[in-house]
Amino acid sequence: MDLSTSSSVSDTVCVLWGCELSDTQRKAVFEIEEEDLLEHQFFIRTMCLSAEASKEMHVVEVQDRVGEYSKPVPIATLHPMCQPMVSFSGFELMPPVTFNLRSGQGPLFISGQHVTLVFEEEEEEEEVFSSTSPLDHVGLH
Repeated sequence: MDLSTSSSVSDTVCVLWGCELSDTQRKAVFEIEEEDLLEHQFFIRTMCLSAEASKEMHVVEVQDRVGEYSKPVPIATLHPMCQPMVSFSGFELMPPVTFNLRSGQGPLFISGQHVTLVFEEEEEEEEVFSSTSPLDHVGLH
């Protein structure tokens, strides 16, 4: 990289994402469609049980790219009678992110936000010096 250039975030693209987990669909994966050089972040926002959810404990576990060599981690335990919903603040994961309904029959809904940071190269402005005086351009001699 040239020393006269630097990178800064020029744009942020945010896209909402959601899925449903149930006894027939126990796993959902958020993936980036193509490999690029942009920075991708994924934030979990909410998990909630459907009104039709079975009256049992529902455990959701998650695994992201950072933990690809480890076991999935339980992050929420929901029950329709006492805790049908949980909100997350600042829970950032690195795609791909896998959600698994470890126990319970659902249906359970997960919402998240995919943030892409677009970097732009900035070049330092070069000062241009002129050998003529400003009055030369006005026509005053």
